[in-house]
Amino acid sequence: MKSKTTIKAILGICLLAGTAVSASAQMLINGAGATFPNPIYSKWFNEYAKVDPSVRFNYQSIGSGGGQKQILAETVDFGASDGPMSDENLAKAPGKLLHIPTVAGADVLTYNLPDNPKLKVDGAMIVDIFMGKITKWNDKRLVEQNPGVKLPEQDIVVVHRSDGSGTTYIWVDYLSSVSKEWETKVGRGASVNWPTGIGGKGNEGVTGQVKQLPGAVGYVELVYAKQNKLAYADVKNVAGQYITPTIESVTEALATAKIPDDFRFSMVNPPGEKAYPISGVTWLLVYEQQKDSVKGKKLVEFLNWAMAKGEGLASALDYAPLPENLQNRVVERIKTIRY
Repeated sequence: MKSKTTIKAILGICLLAGTAVSASAQMLINGAGATFPNPIYSKWFNEYAKVDPSVRFNYQSIGSGGGQKQILAETVDFGASDGPMSDENLAKAPGKLLHIPTVAGADVLTYNLPDNPKLKVDGAMIVDIFMGKITKWNDKRLVEQNPGVKLPEQDIVVVHRSDGSGTTYIWVDYLSSVSKEWETKVGRGASVNWPTGIGGKGNEGVTGQVKQLPGAVGYVELVYAKQNKLAYADVKNVAGQYITPTIESVTEALATAKIPDDFRFSMVNPPGEKAYPISGVTWLLVYEQQKDSVKGKKLVEFLNWAMAKGEGLASALDYAPLPENLQNRVVERIKTIRY
């Protein structure tokens, strides 16, 4: 008879072999891109693994510029971007690329000051900070917009993204919409030539720099500021109201957006009285004609789940879910994906 130790060893080997077979049988779907939605995408992929254990998503949070490049090169099964792809880039694609909107969120002005007071700023002030024209925290204009707030005589350290970024696209889209000078001298794009400041890679990198550097100011997606307990400003909107970035104020901005058939749109500086002005949507980039029929089927099943169930998980992570009418339009677009 075999000893108990030998039997346990055999059982252990069998268990490991079974696990290896299970892992190898699991289909891997690769994606890359935006850091802006990384927290909600991570949640979706974890939850979806419970729905369909046969598939696993590997998502690399490398920035929207990287996501666009990789989906164009077909080195991933889907890309992700917070800035819509340009006509020029879409023309480079080997097949028709679809923009699938997923959730909306807020870019926030975050900063590191003693006691981190709540600040109020307008678009012109943000432009001048990122132009390098306002260089001290006790600048007269900042003091005037924040009566009763003690602002230190401290240098402002501007932090911006160093990588191709959809969060940057939303930020400079807004700055261009409120300043002709910014639009002319710096402009819009996932990457721009910054007039001043230091760079951080990803929302994570900018968050880290602001957290570490006294006097720093930067821009990140709302969830990154909240998770890292960073202060962030209320921003004056078109209606003249100082608006706190929240799910509700982003939803107000989304409600006024004009959304074309290809889903490429901007929602910065909207007219709503309660709308937060630096809001944006994020997209998954997916080929209409899938090369791999099995992967394509699994990807479509996931996208349908995201619209039906995933949207309900957005608010807990400070993203605004898509309104029902837009969700319905997205579901119809998903039906056009062929595999």
